[in-house]
Amino acid sequence: MAFSVPVTVRGYELDINGHLNQAVYLQYAEHARWEMLRAAGTPGEKLVAAGIGPVVLENNIKYFRELHLGDEVTVSCEFEWQGGKVFTMRQLIRKLDGTVSAELTVIAGIMDLKARKLVSDPGAALRGLAESPGTLGL
Repeated sequence: MAFSVPVTVRGYELDINGHLNQAVYLQYAEHARWEMLRAAGTPGEKLVAAGIGPVVLENNIKYFRELHLGDEVTVSCEFEWQGGKVFTMRQLIRKLDGTVSAELTVIAGIMDLKARKLVSDPGAALRGLAESPGTLGL
């Protein structure tokens, strides 16, 4: 089951057409990812203290239905571990009635903050720090 967080569309996030600005979808997705890491017991400050940090390498967004002021949505996140230096995060932004507004596929890695290079096994790096690694699919 995917981790998810609730979000309500705010007025300052709208574009000239009166719907959610396309860039805000990325912010919603990032918010869900950070909340998922926090729920797993790996908040940002813990990652930085360990000398690592998540990095997004690629974003793909498919927009299906527009969102308007006051719309309530859930933003889900699931990590998929393929092995190697990168992993995939699949995310849905869904209205409360179940309608999918957007689907995101994110390719990411875990960076060694000193070497400024991706760690060879991002799952192991997070598993070693997480209090609830199952939240991250580990």
